[in-house]
Amino acid sequence: MQTQTLSLAEEIINDSQAHTLFSWSKQKGTNPIAVKRAEGVYLYDYDDNRILDFSSGLINMNIGHGDQRITEAVVKQMQEVAYVTPSCVTKARADLGKKLAEICPGDLNKSFFTLCGATSIENGIKLARLYTGRHKILTRYQSYHGATMGAISAGGDPRKLPVDAQQAPNFVHFDLPYLYRWEYGEENLLKEAVASLERIIAYEGPSNIAAILLEGESGTSGCLQYPKGFLKAVREITNKHGILIIIDEVMSGFGRTGQWFGFQNHGIVPDMIAMAKGLTCGYLPFGCLQISEKIAAKFDDTVMPLGLTYSAHAVCCAAALQTLKIYEEDNLIENARIMGKYIEEQVELLKQKHPSIGDFRNTGLLGCIELVKNKKSKEPMAPFNANATEMTVMNKVAAKIKELGMYTFVRWNYIFIAPPLIVTKKQVDEGLAIISEAIKIADTHYAE
Repeated sequence: MQTQTLSLAEEIINDSQAHTLFSWSKQKGTNPIAVKRAEGVYLYDYDDNRILDFSSGLINMNIGHGDQRITEAVVKQMQEVAYVTPSCVTKARADLGKKLAEICPGDLNKSFFTLCGATSIENGIKLARLYTGRHKILTRYQSYHGATMGAISAGGDPRKLPVDAQQAPNFVHFDLPYLYRWEYGEENLLKEAVASLERIIAYEGPSNIAAILLEGESGTSGCLQYPKGFLKAVREITNKHGILIIIDEVMSGFGRTGQWFGFQNHGIVPDMIAMAKGLTCGYLPFGCLQISEKIAAKFDDTVMPLGLTYSAHAVCCAAALQTLKIYEEDNLIENARIMGKYIEEQVELLKQKHPSIGDFRNTGLLGCIELVKNKKSKEPMAPFNANATEMTVMNKVAAKIKELGMYTFVRWNYIFIAPPLIVTKKQVDEGLAIISEAIKIADTHYAE
């Protein structure tokens, strides 16, 4: 009996399935892409098929794949020194801290370097409690802040529900409706959102609340945009009560929304910024908690009880510093604004072709299409936290996108459009043509 010889790609997939675990997935039945190489906005598998990465990996590959300027910076740093204890310093650490202070507005001049978005959030929560002496953190339902126990408890994403009994304490969530599903007009939405938040603060006791934690712009929850003026109102409320604002820019930061940071689209300056993803664009795992001078001063003569073995890792600092140079040298933030407007124009044309497109929410290059069964009722093609049966149609849409040579993030009734900031009009057209073809499947389930 002859043994079937596996291709290299099949071997890689089989070994990965046999010996590694996959995030946010049942472990049997995974169907991963075996990626051989990546360049620009494209991935390439072992059969040399070209796959358009239309969500920048997990919305982190802002500068695109395979940029050898990062490789060179990393190699150079490793040839000098790869790691020193965080009580020592390197030139890469000093230069990166100085550069981030230049980029960040106000007095956000102090960097505490972390390993990822979740560790940035965890340390922001700790620091808020240490600084204020208070214990409660307010966050939004339909938000995501990471998967460690504190971060997942802080978030309002249903991925935390399986570990609901083990949640960290003292996180209070509030609801913030979004305009597409709000029946009473945008002005009333703002009034209700602000009034609701003020009620929650009063109920919980302002003197108990250390911070409000919000995303700069909503990401995987569906790019749920704030009512205009909401973050300014939050800043006024927090100033009144001595509450800090922590802004999670892990996904929306570093040019993704057409500004260095998402909150800059709303005219506020927070007290802390949690960063990761676009800081090194996935070339190395790295994060940062950017802190105001005022908060940092508390620890001038008092021990700051935060620490990580790999904080300020020299090689990661070098990668981040080079990444920031690329944003500036290649005018990627400006390109995000230009391409974002182009995508908005093109999706408006798609709406005329596809009745199942209910809404498109976008800021820069952070957007998603929401598919519905009926535009009048706005019944979603798959509901919030949909189960496997409820995902039947959207799974077919996602499978068609993959079949046509695209990787992008599909969740519930959302198709995300968040390509790398280097994307061109031609590549946008390529991606939207694939999405259009896939949405035809959803259109057949639309009911007038």
